[in-house]
Amino acid sequence: MQTPRDTLTPEALAMLQTIGSTGSFAAAARALGLVPSALTYRVRQIEDALDVLLFDRSSKQAQPTAAGQELLREASRLLRDVDAVANRVKRVATGWEAVLTVAVDSIMAHNVVMELCEAFLALNPPTRLRLRHETLSGTLNALTSGQADLALGVLLLPTGLSSDIAHLPLGPVEFVFAVAPHHPLASLPEPLSDEVLQQHRAVAVADSVPRGAGLTVGLLGGQDVFTVPDMASKLEAQLRGLGGGFLPLSMAQPYLSSGRLVAKNVSRAQRIGETHYAWRNSRKASPGKALQWWLDQLKSETTQRALLQPQYRV
Repeated sequence: MQTPRDTLTPEALAMLQTIGSTGSFAAAARALGLVPSALTYRVRQIEDALDVLLFDRSSKQAQPTAAGQELLREASRLLRDVDAVANRVKRVATGWEAVLTVAVDSIMAHNVVMELCEAFLALNPPTRLRLRHETLSGTLNALTSGQADLALGVLLLPTGLSSDIAHLPLGPVEFVFAVAPHHPLASLPEPLSDEVLQQHRAVAVADSVPRGAGLTVGLLGGQDVFTVPDMASKLEAQLRGLGGGFLPLSMAQPYLSSGRLVAKNVSRAQRIGETHYAWRNSRKASPGKALQWWLDQLKSETTQRALLQPQYRV
């Protein structure tokens, strides 16, 4: 009989993740290019080695048992650890990371991020590049949770940040409260009080941090809220008059100039956010060549200004 160490291979853990994500043995078998009976046999081998039932097969769906849920959680961590080991070995051998993941907040100018990606990939590096789109505290969380190596556009820096996270400022972002010219708030006298704002729908960007730990910024208790996934969607919603809210001035300015948005003074204090870029900083080793390339680009004031000037079609 096989032992848990024999059966809990990275391939087996990835297989279990596929079953968990697809929700059925049949769908997982199709995704993995296996016949269902072969997949079922492999799962049985793991269950026999652990002496537990991992999936409830009483219905067509493969529902993880409590033991199965725990193994799936640990599988994600173990596979990340395997990737991290491979990454470190690659760095030791060549100085280049096997993979570099960059978390990009929706407040950043994504066309400029793509220009940086283009310049990096033109080096033909041995590093695979990955981008993650994040919002609010999710941007830093992607870094602190080990899912990213570099975070761009961190607006919320908590106190007591661990010593293995380094950060530097990108620059300030000024926000303006704006609505479409046909929105009811556009014609009301200024400054708009919280009591007035509370009577109208706000457009808010969803925090991309895992459920239950996110933040909301600038919302009032009891206010109707239309939640969108990113800053570009927030801009589009406000242009359509679906609600009001704060937008980065650099993003809103072309629409304010063309009359498609109207800036309104509000009673609450003006919002100015200081953005940062942050990265994982090991005291035992210098950054890999890929991360160091990005850090060198981010030192440029020209690059910093460009990242804080998102452009959208007017």
